[in-house]
Amino acid sequence: MFDFEELRSFVAVAEYGGITPGARHLGLSKSIVSRRLTRLEQELGTQLLRRTTRGATLTEAGATFRDHSARVIAELEAAREAVSSDGELRGLLRLAAPLSFGSTLAPVMAEMVRAHPKLQFQVSFSDALVDLVGGGYDAAVRISMMPNSTLVARRIGQVEGRIVASPDYLAQHRTLESLDDLQHHDALLLGTSAWYVKYRGKVKKLHPHGRFQADSGLAILSAAVAGMGIAMLPDFLADHHISRGELVRLLPANEPPPTPLQVVRAGGGNTPRKVAVMTNFLIRHLAARHSAVDETVPAAP
Repeated sequence: MFDFEELRSFVAVAEYGGITPGARHLGLSKSIVSRRLTRLEQELGTQLLRRTTRGATLTEAGATFRDHSARVIAELEAAREAVSSDGELRGLLRLAAPLSFGSTLAPVMAEMVRAHPKLQFQVSFSDALVDLVGGGYDAAVRISMMPNSTLVARRIGQVEGRIVASPDYLAQHRTLESLDDLQHHDALLLGTSAWYVKYRGKVKKLHPHGRFQADSGLAILSAAVAGMGIAMLPDFLADHHISRGELVRLLPANEPPPTPLQVVRAGGGNTPRKVAVMTNFLIRHLAARHSAVDETVPAAP
């Protein structure tokens, strides 16, 4: 009789391309996963994985056994959820998200933990694009258009951009009345020197001059509030500071087109229940926040 945890460890290593990312996905040590794989291969009497310094690849027998094992695990987990008296989620949910999205995601995680006390979170916050499969993540929150890939994406909302500067900066510099005036200003650049803005019904690519560039939206926000220049920031970072008068919204007609906000996961098979539940929590949270923001906007005369 095969051990369920041995099968689960084998499938994780096979899917994530090595013992290290597979163990990371499971929240276990490499030594535990390695011992499970050894016992499984001994019980089967055949080699399932070719171990190299770069990771692990499936043998022909391993590829066949992986497909069957994945189906068995999926059926067992579905059966356990179906007969669960409390309907709680269990285990570890490994998630990647932009660093600047932390204040939005934290309340959702708190709500999920209250609803499912046996669920554990491990979140990597980084504005860099992480390797979802290689890093052993169950899912990632991304603010971008999805290129053609093996990842599966579900759109949960959209992010709008704001062109902003502090009142102090604007008081000391030339008035910004059009995109042409950007050449006379210092831009705060987030990760790239290019800005994409709306212009005469199309999207225009700009390369504003800037002396400050960073790969963190929070750093750009702080620099803008401190009066270092003009920034293009996502609404979930900028709007709070606009409402407090710390930033001024500029050129609203030229703001960038909305960017999809998505939850992405590795392709293949059905969406894991814990990922599906988290996605629905996010959708409800974002919808409630959007409604609250709308209610604070004065009605047009």
